[in-house]
Amino acid sequence: MADKLTSRGAATKQRIVDAATEEFARYGIAGARVERIVEAARTNRAQLYAYFGSKDGLFDAIFHASLERIVNVVPIDGTDLPGWAVRLYDEYLRRPDLIRLATWTRLERRPAGHLVADADRLDDTKLRAIADAQAAGLVRAGDPFDLMAMVIAMSMAWSPVSNVYAATAAEPPEAHNRRRALLRECVRGAIAPVGG
Repeated sequence: MADKLTSRGAATKQRIVDAATEEFARYGIAGARVERIVEAARTNRAQLYAYFGSKDGLFDAIFHASLERIVNVVPIDGTDLPGWAVRLYDEYLRRPDLIRLATWTRLERRPAGHLVADADRLDDTKLRAIADAQAAGLVRAGDPFDLMAMVIAMSMAWSPVSNVYAATAAEPPEAHNRRRALLRECVRGAIAPVGG
């Protein structure tokens, strides 16, 4: 159906996505209300269901798009994992809704194991980049997935999922610069080849 959308239809679909992203990020999957989404999107339930099939289908579309966004907007550089962590930190400041969507997925759908099913995981490029950096002697030995998970977790230290402090883009630049420097230094130490 996406190929046949008129410009008006595409605009309506985008308004639904925008409204639903805000709704799901704020209230979660169970707490989100289709009525609020269609009201904010200035459309109706029939249109939402025509595009996405169901409330769950709408969440899935938004969540998978958020995963793709992180991969595309913040591509990994296996030769500079500290820089990648800092770029992730910055993206979480720009788009805290992305972290909230992942958190709701963890809370309501997948409390253990991978956040998404194997078919939906977008780790291949990241894991290959880390393995290549390991082969070049730039990154410590170990399971590339575990190293990736650790770097991502470190980048989220001040994100909306922090149990200590959630940063916002409205904070003074000095605070962010201090955190970026600390994050870069800590990731550099954590991934350094042993004895290197």
